[in-house]
Amino acid sequence: MVAFTDEHNAFRQLVRDFAEKEIQPHAEEWEKAGSFPARELFTKMGKLGLLGLEYDEKYGGQGADHLYTVILHEELGRSGPGGVTMGIAVQADMATPSLHKHGSEELKEKYLRPAISGEAVCSVAVTEADAGSDVAAIRTRAVRDGDDWVINGSKMFITNGTQADWICLLARTSDEPGYGSFSQIIVPTDTPGFSVSRKLEKLGMHSSDTAELAFTDMRVPVSNTIGQIGHGFYQQMGQFQNERMAACYAQVTSARHALDRTAEYLRNRRAFGKALIDKQYVNFRLAELSARVDMLQHYNYAAAEAYMRGEDTVRFATIAKLEAGRLAREVASTCLQFHGGAGYMEETWTARALRDSALVSIGGGADEVMLYVLSRLDGYHS
Repeated sequence: MVAFTDEHNAFRQLVRDFAEKEIQPHAEEWEKAGSFPARELFTKMGKLGLLGLEYDEKYGGQGADHLYTVILHEELGRSGPGGVTMGIAVQADMATPSLHKHGSEELKEKYLRPAISGEAVCSVAVTEADAGSDVAAIRTRAVRDGDDWVINGSKMFITNGTQADWICLLARTSDEPGYGSFSQIIVPTDTPGFSVSRKLEKLGMHSSDTAELAFTDMRVPVSNTIGQIGHGFYQQMGQFQNERMAACYAQVTSARHALDRTAEYLRNRRAFGKALIDKQYVNFRLAELSARVDMLQHYNYAAAEAYMRGEDTVRFATIAKLEAGRLAREVASTCLQFHGGAGYMEETWTARALRDSALVSIGGGADEVMLYVLSRLDGYHS
């Protein structure tokens, strides 16, 4: 079991208080609006030091250990709307890790610092209409013209896309075969040639804005390249590990909170002369799912400890992501079923939970991709 210190526990209370005050009261409003006010919320988080937990203090980060990241996402996971949790994760752990690790001093000062303070909203753009899990198939191109990249193409399903001030873009910068033909480029969204083609309507995660983006002869300085030209694919693969681990931390507490809420409902709902929770199948099923949530949480903690030791956590992140996605769907479906007809109503939280759960097995690498990666790691692939 991870040994959380008194400082860790105090931080957990800080995040919990923040979520209860600044997120939960607005959940339904933001769900109906189709987005949450990212800059307003992120600025409040920035003042509390919640957006750059493990980043260098030189740029406004906290220089904290990885357990603070675990706690942040665990507490956000139990806060309610999955779309808000996802939008925060993009800002804190999906769009910025490569910039912090590989970016130049100039890029960190100009783009990382305001992202950590929450003054700038950021996003990461990898997926395209014909290239999702197959990252190497992306077509968006950046062609060098003197000191500029000239970017043309489009990106799809981009979280925070309608509100972002800058985007961590993965683009093809070479015609050479192999993975060395891609680069990560910081793209300010106020640059001519950038546009939001449309805001996308989704099955779930309604409180998160998701966009299709277009780049038309957009000129960005070559100095906006994160790290070395041609290293973008490998940097993005590393960034995916941060994304997957953060998602898994949040899913544990999201599932636990759903089971606890369902158990409370079942204690008060009577059928056939007794509380529904006293039906053997019902309490056995809740116990089974609760056990699996515990197992995922402890696996997450093992992954976090390995990460802090500097070990490769690809296998950890892959297995956790696969199980988190499947467990999220199973918990949400069971909770809805145990609420009966009420669970099927939009006014009940179970409907939103079921819709939101579907994305966990798709975003950041589909279940099938996780199985492919795992089969390769374990030697089950020729």
